Amino acid sequence: MLAANVCAADLLERHKHPGMYRVHASPTKEKLNQVRTFLKQVGLNLGGGDSPSASDYAELMPKIKARPDALLLQTMLLRSMQQAVYSPENIGHFGLSYEAYAHFTSPIRRYPDLLTHRAIKAILLGKRYDPKGIDTSGLNTMLSPAARKKHAQDRAEGKKKGEGDIAIWEALGVHCSANERRADEASRDVEAWLKCYFIRDKLGEEFTGTISGVTTFGIFVQLDALFIEGMVHVTELGADYFQFDEARHELRGERTGIRYQLTDRVTVQVSRVDLDARKIDLRLVTEPGIRTVLKNEARRAENEQQARVNKAKAKGAKATAPTKTSSASNTSNTKAKRTKAAALAPEKPRQARPYSKAGKKKR
Repeated sequence: MLAANVCAADLLERHKHPGMYRVHASPTKEKLNQVRTFLKQVGLNLGGGDSPSASDYAELMPKIKARPDALLLQTMLLRSMQQAVYSPENIGHFGLSYEAYAHFTSPIRRYPDLLTHRAIKAILLGKRYDPKGIDTSGLNTMLSPAARKKHAQDRAEGKKKGEGDIAIWEALGVHCSANERRADEASRDVEAWLKCYFIRDKLGEEFTGTISGVTTFGIFVQLDALFIEGMVHVTELGADYFQFDEARHELRGERTGIRYQLTDRVTVQVSRVDLDARKIDLRLVTEPGIRTVLKNEARRAENEQQARVNKAKAKGAKATAPTKTSSASNTSNTKAKRTKAAALAPEKPRQARPYSKAGKKKR
């Protein structure tokens, strides 16, 4: 699939034909500074200076793989990158380390794939393909925050918008990128609702987890057993004023000095579930409450009782199996003795059966 997509993009480049590229810009300086500050705290370093390449990220992965916080570190590296988009301007694909990349074939057929097919067909026929008959007023023009920053930067550098034929390609690129983000948001919304629906009957239960996100208003914790994320509001962290350190990804109490940092281990209790808002509220647990203790004891007793019942059933099944076998053996032996006795007994004279006047057997 990747080879076909690269070949398609290369064909468009060599023939200088406008097309829809899948572009992935390199990380911004702001994101690089944040991720490097965080990695430094955990004893890691991302090479490449101000312009790291995909190979610099690849060199870091083996060092992360063996760590217990590998999943969160990988998430941080992904967050440092920009989102891939569709654009007629080919700037390469940073994540895949390709100079040119387009969606020609993929597991999910997209409209950008169709645009690439039409452009290639036109090249093979010696023609030029330009999307026509499209009402641009009906296209989705919702730009992502990163795209808005890029457009503002282009205006500051004096770059002009595409005119004529290239303008429709730019509009289609924005449209396809916006619809892709909308589909992703819809998927995440459904997943969030299902997670809330699943965990709503676990109110009051305690779970261990890892801090997966830190914000000014609280910390996000991913539960180990369920792989579900919930939030501990800053007001639940204790009677202190917590300051947010974006570079260190931590909340620090001014009076107590208590710190809650990304990848820290905590124990939390499910305190509230809001299906409509797709939110799961948690609270930190220092000592288990009586309700939690009783619930945990009841669950443990129920599990032990179920184990005893299953064990008794297994023993009963083993005990009854030989009895059935011996009964079948006794029955067969009795039948054999009867057959042998019948064979040794003298044959009795057969008596004629009475018939009715009509010459038929009586019934």
